[in-house]
Amino acid sequence: MDKVDPYPLSIKEWPEEERPRERLLSRGPESLTDAELLAIILRTGGAGITALDHARLLLARYQSLRGLGDASPSELASIKGIGKAKAAQVMACMEIARRFASQKIREGEQFTSSRDVFEHFHERLRGKKKEVFIALLLNGKNRKIKEVMISQGSLNASIVHPREVFNPAVKDSAASIILVHNHPSGDPSPSREDREITGRLKGVGDLLGIRILDHLIIGDGRYISFADEGWL
Repeated sequence: MDKVDPYPLSIKEWPEEERPRERLLSRGPESLTDAELLAIILRTGGAGITALDHARLLLARYQSLRGLGDASPSELASIKGIGKAKAAQVMACMEIARRFASQKIREGEQFTSSRDVFEHFHERLRGKKKEVFIALLLNGKNRKIKEVMISQGSLNASIVHPREVFNPAVKDSAASIILVHNHPSGDPSPSREDREITGRLKGVGDLLGIRILDHLIIGDGRYISFADEGWL
């Protein structure tokens, strides 16, 4: 936990060596706490409260930077002293961090393992409040053609229909498909519905000559691969 701020004045009135921005430039970003880094993003405080105070309050409310990153823009903007401008600054920073951390594979690049798929999607899906089902279309060399969003919401057979999965695969002459979806609970263990949908889509793919190479369920920091487990 951060120490109590010994400087109740505006940050501009602090000794220069104690100001977060100046310390970052002179000692490097690793020398700053999470609250101090966030204070630099917020830039300004309010009446009787510094940017660092705002940062500490946000981290206390959301418990961590990741918790803060899961907050919605409207939720942040509704917090006293934050408003739309600061909420936008925080959300932009969090999205930059997510994009930097996500090792995305571009069109034409090759997937070689389930880990490649996990790293491609993890940061994008781990914080989702709803289940998102994606079909990753590949050519004969397992190179990415495109991603297709199939559904958002509770996963069931009526939403994940073979037509929605295979129409774009046929149109783009895909040789194979990798299925990907998230579990908002953070636990990637497959449900009965997950297994049934996978089996149904694999059967249709076999008839069409378009292989289902894998189905990845992504949780919080971990995943399950149907192919790795021998379930396909």
